[in-house]
Amino acid sequence: MARRTRVALVFGGRSSEHAISCATAGGVLAAIDRDRFDVIPIGVTRDGAFVLEVDDPERFRLDPGALPEVVDNGSRVRFPESARTREFTMTDAAGTVRDLGEVDIVFPILHGPFGEDGTLQGLLELSGIPYVGNGVLASALGMDKHFTKTVLEAAGIEVAPWVTITASGWARDSELWRSRARSLGLPVFVKPARAGSSVGVSRVDDWNDLDAALATAFAEDGKVLVEQAIVGREIECGVLGGRDGGVPRVSLAGEVIVAEGGFYDFAAKYLDAPGVELVCPTELRDGELADLQRIAARAFEAIGGSGLARIDFFLTPSGFVLNEINTMPGFTPISMFPKCWLASELSYPELITELIDLGLEAER
Repeated sequence: MARRTRVALVFGGRSSEHAISCATAGGVLAAIDRDRFDVIPIGVTRDGAFVLEVDDPERFRLDPGALPEVVDNGSRVRFPESARTREFTMTDAAGTVRDLGEVDIVFPILHGPFGEDGTLQGLLELSGIPYVGNGVLASALGMDKHFTKTVLEAAGIEVAPWVTITASGWARDSELWRSRARSLGLPVFVKPARAGSSVGVSRVDDWNDLDAALATAFAEDGKVLVEQAIVGREIECGVLGGRDGGVPRVSLAGEVIVAEGGFYDFAAKYLDAPGVELVCPTELRDGELADLQRIAARAFEAIGGSGLARIDFFLTPSGFVLNEINTMPGFTPISMFPKCWLASELSYPELITELIDLGLEAER
């Protein structure tokens, strides 16, 4: 019998998206093909310690009353000592060292800074370990909304007009930046440049509320975007890297339908808050799906993407405006990314297998 591929599933992390990463880990642990893969669950605490976790999907179930979390159990997982080996070790709380064996591939499902932003990818590159998902450059670009927009504009892809404000710039000359933000017109969205899951995001309908919205965003990141609100349908799709050098593959489209006066925030995405409906596949007119898929593939290639992404658009009367690229989207079983691929006839377990296979064949 052929040896099963050994996958180190890394999740949790130091960002504000810690709980969502844990919930995604629970989904992966429950659905991964155990006939093909052995799994080593490695949790990263909120303080950044790598610990050996239990292989129990229920441990990381998304519960609105008690969000899942990696707790420091005293163990410490050690990466290989050089690029000549892929052998991981673990020191338990009593100080005993245990060999975890060689790992074929790391599946990093960390969201946000210190995991999705190229930092962990850089560590894996230094260690010579194959991994799932985007490389260092694409991860760093996708994490920073300012630079994502800059690159996409250069590629001829329409994005929402924006102003980027740093905490130091705002402290130095708030009136200058207030004037630049006002040039966008109302309403605007204020969002951290390097966070996800709508953490720290506010909608501003009155300029008197701008300062409070900036304070909320600056609590998450020292760089913030003020972005012109785009009126249109919220359309999303999943992207997978091409096989054997082929072009990126783009799923059918899903739609986020938000009740009047709301927006797609953290609670709506993950805690089943009322007023939001995810529809996949959604109805598009003739040619619109092809247009969406063409723009999504071009955007994925523009940032040097590999592995996967979820790309979010607004569909306006004049066409698609790209909102964000998520290089490691949340893919709990109820998330939009797996929903789009399920509608495209790729099941959740098959999606996990495909991502691992793409990581194994990736050229870094």
